[in-house]
Amino acid sequence: MKKEVYPDIPEIAFQSFTSEFDSGMYAKRGYLTISFKDGNGDIGLRPEQTYPPFDTGGIYYYNYIIDYYEKKNGIFVKVVLDPPYYARIPYLTPDDPNKAIKGIIVDTLLLNPRPAYDTIKFKFFIYDRALNKSNVDSTPPIILRRR
Repeated sequence: MKKEVYPDIPEIAFQSFTSEFDSGMYAKRGYLTISFKDGNGDIGLRPEQTYPPFDTGGIYYYNYIIDYYEKKNGIFVKVVLDPPYYARIPYLTPDDPNKAIKGIIVDTLLLNPRPAYDTIKFKFFIYDRALNKSNVDSTPPIILRRR
């Protein structure tokens, strides 16, 4: 088998976003798909990894950060959500001498059922266990209402 070689800083890329609509005309759920690769495979956290810097009060508790933007007057503006679209990617390091990994992550996002603005987008990145931040990628504009 050919040994894959990737940088040790994770790289991500947008793959797709699919909306699921309710019986009316509004998107109620979205499925964000991204690809990732990492040379040393240190992606993901075990459930018990809640000690610093991965503690609940730390910025590295979540290793998959998805920021939400609404298009207001022609400009995308970041909106802080409570709760945010952050997640903890589970431990993915292979039990193999070659730790390089690549894969796909699909995340289900609940959407505002009656949005004030009909166009949104997401920007996202991941952290590895060495606290390396991947590149930031984004979705194209997403229309939430059927016409």
